[in-house]
Amino acid sequence: MGSFPKDFLWGGATAANQCEGAWQAGGKGLATVDVTPFGPDRFPVALGRLEMLECDDKHYYPSHEAIDLYHHYKEDIALFAEMGFKCFRLSIAWTRILPNGDDAQPNEEGLKFYEDVFDECHKYGIEPLVTICHFDTPIALIKKYGGWKDRRMVDAYVHYCEVLFDRYKGKVKYWLTFNEINMLLHLPFTGAGLVFYPGENVQQVEYQAAHHELVASAKAVKLAHEKMPGAMVGCMLAAGQYYPRTCAPEDIRAAQEADRDNYFFTDVQARGAYPVWAKKRMEKAGITLHTEPGDEQVLKEGTVDFVSFSYYSSRCITTDQEILAEEKADGNAVLEAVKNPYLKASEWGWAIDPVGLRVTLNTIYDRYEKPMFIVENLDQLEMELQVSEYSVGDISVGLPVEITADILDGRTVKGTVSSISPTGEEKVGSGSTERVVPTTVTIDDPKSGLIAGITARATVVTERAEDVFKIPSSAILTEEDGGKQIAVLKEGTNLVHLIPVTTGVESDLETEIAAAAGEELTEGMTVLLSPEGLSEGMEVVPV
Repeated sequence: MGSFPKDFLWGGATAANQCEGAWQAGGKGLATVDVTPFGPDRFPVALGRLEMLECDDKHYYPSHEAIDLYHHYKEDIALFAEMGFKCFRLSIAWTRILPNGDDAQPNEEGLKFYEDVFDECHKYGIEPLVTICHFDTPIALIKKYGGWKDRRMVDAYVHYCEVLFDRYKGKVKYWLTFNEINMLLHLPFTGAGLVFYPGENVQQVEYQAAHHELVASAKAVKLAHEKMPGAMVGCMLAAGQYYPRTCAPEDIRAAQEADRDNYFFTDVQARGAYPVWAKKRMEKAGITLHTEPGDEQVLKEGTVDFVSFSYYSSRCITTDQEILAEEKADGNAVLEAVKNPYLKASEWGWAIDPVGLRVTLNTIYDRYEKPMFIVENLDQLEMELQVSEYSVGDISVGLPVEITADILDGRTVKGTVSSISPTGEEKVGSGSTERVVPTTVTIDDPKSGLIAGITARATVVTERAEDVFKIPSSAILTEEDGGKQIAVLKEGTNLVHLIPVTTGVESDLETEIAAAAGEELTEGMTVLLSPEGLSEGMEVVPV
């Protein structure tokens, strides 16, 4: 197995709205997540189709309590550190700092809370990665301006950033401006505090809000570089490659257009300008962006330092209405997609696609050529093996795998071969020309005890057989004709008996054996560990 660089940032991700709770504690104001209920009204609210700007006693609001990290962050971070993680992605709740979103004076209690959280991270050598706005537009600004519909939101956001950068410079190096900014087009209230009213042009409102967020993001990047030399600011998108359902040209074109939609925001944030195709699309849709003088220059000067993204699954798309009706995929939020017949789905309906992650990584880097940061992904653990090119023919997708590691304290964990690379590569660190084939193993048990970043050992079970024994590899004698034998003591004597055997799965230390035809292996046999030079019937003195 290859190894990651010493300073590689393994970590975990949360968001204030998902874990803090304490929705009214410490002077915190009301945000979009606080009024988004659980149940049948959740998506109508998140989509901006049902106005809910206050809480009531008829709904349950998960964010109000969550896991109460607000009161338990010390023990939570200690447990996080115990797992060996070195990077903690979290977000700052806008309304903990500015309860109304644009207050002249920040809330000191909120500022102190995050300062203490960052100090606790540094105590364990954990690098904070901070999202400035993670689906929590202040309700007061929605009532005042209509959320990101209004240009004045840009100034409110920049003021908020200025407060954060002044207070936390030296404590936070990595920043993200908006979480999954492209979700504005799919969950408008969640992403931008948008509520739609009769007569409004939904697309016009969405893309105008998008422009405001993009200008705000660019200004935040420039401000961060001015106030915090050495800091790095990234964008963040909900990623996941679109595959065409068939090779029909219409499906291929549909996948291309869906991917363009996905990368619309990042194209601007990473390249500093609207792509030509986006301008043409808005023009055809009758969308006119209201801009201010200097916006183009702001976008150009405020490009991000890196591209971060979440990855939960790939998506499959088609123009075939029959397939769309019969094979609609679950688990893809509100994104239009169909089931991929080549992929397994989780219990939530997400298509488990490790290859899709590689495709997404390559696509993002080829498109932007900027450092990348995976900041959310599946909780499915995987293991990469380097299989000798001479042995790869013996394995196939679906074979069971037995995994051991020091962290398991002698336990064996089950896995499954999930993918085999079609090409080989030179073995890492071998200093030779030996070629190996990267092979991915999916960990079957989500509570296995394995964690990302450790070294483990794996045995691919190519065939299950009865009457198979494991013995030290040194105990096997290879004859001139290639046959294999083991040397044992005849029962009740010190006389050597040579038994022809066949071998199975091998490791550096042990090899599976079975008796050749006409021979028998039994429990309790004394196997001689150094068979070289021994012959049938020879008397030996056991040591």
